[in-house]
Amino acid sequence: MTTSSTSVLQPEHHGKPVCVIVLGMAGSGKTTFVHRLVTYLSSIKEPVYTINLDPAVHHVPYSANIDIRDTVKFKEVMKQYGFGPNGAIMTSLNFFASQFHKVIDLIHKNAPRVSYVVLDTPGQIEVFTWSASGTIISESLGSAFPTLVVYVMDTPRSHNPVTFMSNMLYACSVLYRMRLPFLVVLNKTDIIDCAFAIEWMRDFEVFQDALAGHRSSDGPTSSFGVEANSDYPGTTPYMLGLMNSMSLVLDEFYNDLRCCGVSSVTGEGMDQLMTEIKLATKEYHEVYIPLLQKRQSRSVKSASSNSMGKIAHTCNEECSHSDSEETGTSKLTMEPMGLGKCKRRRKGKSMLVDLAGDCDEAEGDALVELDGAEARATDDEDSSDQMDDTFRKLCSMSTRPIGQLDPDPM
Repeated sequence: MTTSSTSVLQPEHHGKPVCVIVLGMAGSGKTTFVHRLVTYLSSIKEPVYTINLDPAVHHVPYSANIDIRDTVKFKEVMKQYGFGPNGAIMTSLNFFASQFHKVIDLIHKNAPRVSYVVLDTPGQIEVFTWSASGTIISESLGSAFPTLVVYVMDTPRSHNPVTFMSNMLYACSVLYRMRLPFLVVLNKTDIIDCAFAIEWMRDFEVFQDALAGHRSSDGPTSSFGVEANSDYPGTTPYMLGLMNSMSLVLDEFYNDLRCCGVSSVTGEGMDQLMTEIKLATKEYHEVYIPLLQKRQSRSVKSASSNSMGKIAHTCNEECSHSDSEETGTSKLTMEPMGLGKCKRRRKGKSMLVDLAGDCDEAEGDALVELDGAEARATDDEDSSDQMDDTFRKLCSMSTRPIGQLDPDPM
């Protein structure tokens, strides 16, 4: 490798650590991968700061500097709110995201002593990628530090072309959802080599041949259109045709996609992974930062235009009000009246609050509101009701034609 290429691959810290958000399907080996990555960074003298965002994990094999389990109790959330596991994980992550500015402050405080910040996400990927908390965390990190997303794939499971295509579709959705530099890691290469997956991404025809190899045109077909002698039972011809079309659509997506094979058990491929991380960091500074600046400038312009619009609207209202005062005219805005009484404000009517141990019973009290406050009737309501009836008659007369007015409105 030449000196110029080596200088290009150097991470551009600018005094800030690189944040690595680790995502992946359940069972893909995210936590084991984070452990291997932390161990490798420590071995090459790169200080690392680890954050665990999985509130339901029982054991973390690495030393976490920030652990969500120290802040939110997962089982207590399930008990208090009556949620299931996924709902409790999402709620716990929402609680943690509401205070994520404190995490940003801690990272800033340790920035001079840290080169990388690694974040381990929950096992259920949709909890992080498709929730408001995941958006808050990723955008907060992306606006403050060089940030990239590492998508961990299970290589043995992806040996099935249909499963591989499903994984890549999800990876594509995560990429366009977060808009951060993206890196696909084919994990568990100690079980099976990842060369087939990389070849499928680089050569469209090879993937087509792999799909064709898993179906038999001469074999018997069941009543549901599923081939009986298929190596992957349950794969219909419609599904295979869909995979053919989707592979052609994703061909452009594969061209700019970074990927590498890694074994979290043996540590194979970690050198290539670090090279890809440095390239993704360079992409952050060259591509993501300009996009972030444009987005912020648009938001500032829209906010300023909205504020100017409010000021102009207020000025118009004040001018119209002053004009009406000069000409001696005023506008009366009347709401449509129904059969019931018109709404009125009570002057000096106090609201009594039902407290525990009070004499009146809440269940039998017709005036009790949901917020615990009730209004008591007063003696002057009869006189006020008569005045309201008279006012309502006058208002109804003002809306009739002249010829239909009553001779004596009072």
